[in-house]
Amino acid sequence: MIRGNSRAATVAPTAAFQTALQGALHFALQWHLGSEIARGRASAQVHPMCNRYRISAKQAAVMRACGLEPPFAPDEVFPPTREIFPTGKKTARMGPVVRRSSAGNRPLEMVLMEWGFPTQVPSKRNPEVKLDKYVTNARNLRSPLWGGSLKIPARRCIVPFTWFAEPHPEGGKGDDGKPRQMWFALQDQPIGFFAGLWRPTERGEAYAFVTTSPNDFVRPWHEKAMPAILQPTAFTTWLDGSLDEATELIRPYAGAMVRQEETPPDNLIEIDA
Repeated sequence: MIRGNSRAATVAPTAAFQTALQGALHFALQWHLGSEIARGRASAQVHPMCNRYRISAKQAAVMRACGLEPPFAPDEVFPPTREIFPTGKKTARMGPVVRRSSAGNRPLEMVLMEWGFPTQVPSKRNPEVKLDKYVTNARNLRSPLWGGSLKIPARRCIVPFTWFAEPHPEGGKGDDGKPRQMWFALQDQPIGFFAGLWRPTERGEAYAFVTTSPNDFVRPWHEKAMPAILQPTAFTTWLDGSLDEATELIRPYAGAMVRQEETPPDNLIEIDA
């Protein structure tokens, strides 16, 4: 009896250890799988915003598309910038913006600004360290970063474009050697206009454009957002209207659009748009 009890005493810890080990292994496996799933979900939920667009048109064509007969010959007061993308701390790549002039009867004027409102965000490694960031898309309009410009009509602008891009969900390289994109344009308007905001900064004037929910044409490629595109009849309301009137214009584009994977050509739109 004593030996039997002794044997049982020696076997019991071994069984308990095996049970504990199995439990630990099961937990570790579940944790690993859960982490992989979580990482996969996090990866699937990353939706880079529109950070590339093109404006392949001369100044006179842009101004005529705004409904203003240019008071100058169709020569290039501003050289066509074609593709616009944010440059951060590097030398700013300027983009054309149309806004109200403060002179005379406040006609429309085109100016060059840097794309991206500067701000600072905490470093992931050390939250006490602040990093410079240039934000190109105005999405959360309740944020102080955008609210000041949205509330003031003089700080609203319209941003001309011929094509805008959303990152291709399959990734890879495009025909231009850059990250693969899906390019979008307006079917009935060679030059379109984003609802934009601008403000002065230490490096000069900067702009961003407002985003909204995607329409059915863009959603398969970017399910979170698309740029807010203005109809020509809405330009005056966006530039001069009240906060409520301007906010009403921030909605998915309802007009016809086209899309393509090929990088759009650099052909310039001349004076007629």
